[in-house]
Amino acid sequence: MKILTLNCGSSSLKYKLFEMKTNNVLAKGQADRIGLTNALFSHDLQGREVFQNERRLADHHEAVRALLSFLTNKEQSILKDINEIAGVGHRVVHGGEHFHQSVVVNQAVREILEATKKLAPLHNPPNLMGIDVCTELMVGVPQVAVFDTAFHQTLPPRAFIYAIPYRYYANDHVRRYGFHGISHRYVASRAAKILRGKIDNPRIITCHLGNGSSLCAVAQGQSRDTSMGFTPLSGVVMGTRSGDIDPTVVSFIAEKEKCSLTEVMDVLNRQSGVLGISGVSPDFRDLEKEAAQGHERARLALDVFAYSVARGVASLIPAIDGLDALAFTAGIGENSPKMRRRICSFLAWLGVALNEDINSEDTGEREISARESKITVLVVPTDEEKIIAQETMEVLQQDKRAEKNRF
Repeated sequence: MKILTLNCGSSSLKYKLFEMKTNNVLAKGQADRIGLTNALFSHDLQGREVFQNERRLADHHEAVRALLSFLTNKEQSILKDINEIAGVGHRVVHGGEHFHQSVVVNQAVREILEATKKLAPLHNPPNLMGIDVCTELMVGVPQVAVFDTAFHQTLPPRAFIYAIPYRYYANDHVRRYGFHGISHRYVASRAAKILRGKIDNPRIITCHLGNGSSLCAVAQGQSRDTSMGFTPLSGVVMGTRSGDIDPTVVSFIAEKEKCSLTEVMDVLNRQSGVLGISGVSPDFRDLEKEAAQGHERARLALDVFAYSVARGVASLIPAIDGLDALAFTAGIGENSPKMRRRICSFLAWLGVALNEDINSEDTGEREISARESKITVLVVPTDEEKIIAQETMEVLQQDKRAEKNRF
């Protein structure tokens, strides 16, 4: 069974093609700068060849069409026909309270997804666009939505209810949802396997740190609390997002700048975070470079981010009655020894200590805590596409069994 996974951003498309019988990745790649004249589409045929093609991709429709054309090109010998793909798994950031698990997208599901676009305005519209384009171009191939919010449906009410009039939850479903659930689920599962034999049923806080960042407290394999809330704007400081702020800042900015609520939300979503503090960049590599050259606001942005994450970690400990392991993942979590060091320095009071030599290595999945550390600290590269492919296969198999039982 071959499964294609897609993760559509506002101007990007990432894909992986899996052969599920052997658990092999047949091809992977991504298109960047969709909508611009110099879009770049790269393909990696896993040990065979790497292709890069700079071309105009006017929209996601053209990007998906280019992807399918590449996969069925006789020269590549990847697929003979598009119908070899048993299903397409799509990462969908926000499923609201409607979806506790992955689902095949039909018209009813499509309508609910349309209604949830306002809950994740940066993410859900391109996610839905990817589903629509694949539905049009891959007639008869099931499209499966895999939700970032689904893993967090195990949060208890004390963790997801906001202290505002209850009618907003009862009538409008305003609550903490949490995000990056696909990643948190995978990383927590890998961390538990690493700790097997050392700690049974470990209490883990996973730190998904990238341009968008979130934390998750996991016990018994379930999400018990998480840093993001109603939308992916809240929680720790991020690349361009503010994270948690006093709500009255919104009205203050609106009055001072004489701007609309929508414009204030744009400030908080796209102009804030470490970009807003530093005035330099949302890219932590740029910030590290500028900080090393004495740029005070770049240094401040890095310090604010690290403290924000450490503070978030400490606040999640009551949700799981203690802490056995801390697991770093995603772009910053996996690739920035300096940021891991900064964050852990704020957690020294918990007994967190790093092995600096191992922390500085670039060797993938590993334990980076010192022997004397009271908390195990791990680096676990995330593999959201693998989870999406597995979920897609399971949903399709469940549908087949359900179909058989009808007759």
